[in-house]
Amino acid sequence: MATSIPLTQISMPGHRAPTAGFEAPFEMLDACHERVERMLKLLARMQQRLLVRGWDESVAQAAHDVMRYFDLAAPQHHEDEERHVFPPLLDKGDDVLVAMVKKLQADHREMERSWVAVREVLASLTEPPPAGWTRISPEQAEVLGHFTGLYRHHLDDEDGLIYPAARAQMSAEALRAMSGDMMQRRGLEPPAG
Repeated sequence: MATSIPLTQISMPGHRAPTAGFEAPFEMLDACHERVERMLKLLARMQQRLLVRGWDESVAQAAHDVMRYFDLAAPQHHEDEERHVFPPLLDKGDDVLVAMVKKLQADHREMERSWVAVREVLASLTEPPPAGWTRISPEQAEVLGHFTGLYRHHLDDEDGLIYPAARAQMSAEALRAMSGDMMQRRGLEPPAG
């Protein structure tokens, strides 16, 4: 007898934008991490839906949503970290922090390389598949799994050690400069005053 999966577990609802603003840069970085988690969960639900129901328009929409986030927002987020979070820790951090930052910088490069293959898989799911297609290949599933695992470990390291250490070291002036740079690079006007 086939096990039925509740639709709530395989449906793919839309996503929400982060509520934090750039005037609170670490809160914005935290909100970006929440968004990454939502995108990784959407990617997992999309794969589950493919297994249970096959391809449909919701799979295509999920693929588009994940591509949009990792094409646009994720690179900006990595740049925020490379410019503002990592340098003070490399300059003033102890050996543990310096080693972790160097690992996270290497993660960013690996994520960029991995994204190319992930994007190719997702792009193939934005249109109806050819006749006879039943599911993504084991190799494609491995590509998606590697990307997800890489991001999850990366987020754990940043949230558990790096962000708290960077927050503790940053002055109010450095936070304002970080906020201004984050806004400027996104074409936004900093608040007056």
